[in-house]
Amino acid sequence: MKRMLALVSVLCVAPMLAELASAAPAPARRNNAGMGVDSNQPIAVNADSFLADLNGETGTYSGNVIITQGSVRLHADQVKVTAPGGQASKMEATGHVVVDSPSGQAVGDMGVYDVPTKILRLNGHVVLTKEQNVMRGSTLEVAMATGIARLTAGAEPQIAGQPAQPPGRVQALFVPAQRAPAPANGGPAAAPKP
Repeated sequence: MKRMLALVSVLCVAPMLAELASAAPAPARRNNAGMGVDSNQPIAVNADSFLADLNGETGTYSGNVIITQGSVRLHADQVKVTAPGGQASKMEATGHVVVDSPSGQAVGDMGVYDVPTKILRLNGHVVLTKEQNVMRGSTLEVAMATGIARLTAGAEPQIAGQPAQPPGRVQALFVPAQRAPAPANGGPAAAPKP
């Protein structure tokens, strides 16, 4: 039972979710609190099932997995945590991975967080959004220790119904904030429309 509790407790790696979400078009920040994440907040995990492999020292949440810490939420089909000796070494989220936070949203096919190196990777049809700003690529890598995020794009096959992405090119669309025009009579400007 103690080993099972240790496996479950390794989900304290959830603050990495904030790093993933912070890669959305916004200035990089080096601390989790600045990204809307308080690592002291409790971590809530909801899934259809949980399987603990005590010999393999892994815990796997499957089926509509939702992990929440403060205002950051991860959705995935499956989340596997590897914890040799009860210490988290890797967290893998697969299938329809979506991270929502106050900093924006990050979407990909698979996410892997390597705890010892503090490196997070999101792979496969990566889309980062914040308000109307959008960035697309195939791989996002975030070095949590330095706050450096790199988005790259490789050659991917065209998927029917999705916008074409030139091989090896990252795409970005940034929409300037809209401002209301000043009134002609010199009075106060109207409030901007949402």
